[in-house]
Amino acid sequence: MSARLHRGCLGAVAILLALAAVTLLLCLAPVDNTPFFHTPYFSNTVARLPAATAPAHRTAAPLSAGFGRASLTPTAGTNTATPDTPRAATLPLAGYGSRRGQPATGIHDHLWCRSVALKTDHDAVVFVTADALIIPREIAESTRRLLANLPGLRPDQIYFGATHTHAGPGGWGRGWVQEAFAGPFQPGVPDWFAACLARAVQEAWKDLTPATLAVDTLHAPEFVRNRLVGNLGTVDDEFSWIAIRQADGDLGILGAYAAHATVLSSRIMEFSGDYPGAWSRTLEEATGGLAAFFAGGVGSHSPQPRGSGFAAAQDMGATLAGRILERLPHLRFTPSLVLEGRQLEVDLPTPHVRLTDSLRLRPFLARRLVPVPRSTTLTAVRIGDCYWFGVPADYSGESALRLKDHLRARSALAVPTSFAGDYLGYLIPSRYYHLDGYEPRLMSFFGPTAADYFEDLLIRLGRHLGVPRSQDNPDPPGAHPEA
Repeated sequence: MSARLHRGCLGAVAILLALAAVTLLLCLAPVDNTPFFHTPYFSNTVARLPAATAPAHRTAAPLSAGFGRASLTPTAGTNTATPDTPRAATLPLAGYGSRRGQPATGIHDHLWCRSVALKTDHDAVVFVTADALIIPREIAESTRRLLANLPGLRPDQIYFGATHTHAGPGGWGRGWVQEAFAGPFQPGVPDWFAACLARAVQEAWKDLTPATLAVDTLHAPEFVRNRLVGNLGTVDDEFSWIAIRQADGDLGILGAYAAHATVLSSRIMEFSGDYPGAWSRTLEEATGGLAAFFAGGVGSHSPQPRGSGFAAAQDMGATLAGRILERLPHLRFTPSLVLEGRQLEVDLPTPHVRLTDSLRLRPFLARRLVPVPRSTTLTAVRIGDCYWFGVPADYSGESALRLKDHLRARSALAVPTSFAGDYLGYLIPSRYYHLDGYEPRLMSFFGPTAADYFEDLLIRLGRHLGVPRSQDNPDPPGAHPEA
């Protein structure tokens, strides 16, 4: 090789290396470890808190309540039950990417949207949950639009949740991320899903009648475990629930628990509510009322069923329901309480799609790969001394436990729930961010301090809704020793 050719090859290599370096500089950035309280997204969000939480009406008032449900079951036949209902034979299940979008093979048990409306002279809130993996943002927005003309109910008074069953309807999301978990997008499915949620809310709102209410908790450690770090971490084993009794005796129950609804494996190809569906069925058959399940802090928390398959899901749901039925006769119901609900618009950190432990794609590329929102909404509701917090993510059970401990030390009860009308991936404590694995590596979309940021905002929301700053009785109303 001549000296000239040699110099030419070296020059070409140098140019290629320089181009590669420039490309890396343009495409990659370090993981952002800036404390959240030193960021513009934090200061912008906190500045909204006074407007989001005022005015406050901190006096007890007589309660009215209503219950509603609407079927979310695809039709089993060749003809749809209504023009808008998709067929089970063509609709994929949502929850496990390993199913690769295959359509369901049938219906094992029926799916529902369930709603509980609460109202006093000062405020109102309508809880609505579905036997579904999540409540996608587009469907929550569509539901609010469908309810915009419902007299007396504002869109910001709707509290969304989901049971997180991995055997619920799919086909509702556009884009590779949504379709990886919910199967190929099917036109019409989002409108059908939103219409079912709206019908449940409308039925509950029209059913409002004088009612009494009781709050309770029980512990069920045998059915939940920390799947992220096992015994090295903590577990939220608390089942929180509210019982509402209308003047005519009809009963409604709101329940929240932190075990993932994954008793049924990816091999199951039939629609089912998993163990939350069995919990609701058992209570509704026993009481003749309504039982609405909300996934609690299910991030990092898996179920520990006694067996596998449909029998294990039935056993777990029925056992948890049986515990409630045992305690129900001993509750103290009150006809008047403080009811107050608020929503807070939350600015989000830049997205983190990591290539290594310390390097991520620059945000403009990350948004093309994972189309995450720039803002979202937190929901908080005070029901007497019980505070429900709706988080639009797989909220960590360990973070939920920290929030519960914070409020318990102030004589209040916290009930954090996931999938509140949006989906931000997993929010797990910062100490786990650098672990390998599905939750910290693939599904933590907003960097190492996102969970700490949300925990701070939830505590601030609680304070604005009346959680005392000083420590009083360490046990909140409704708390009980481990059963």
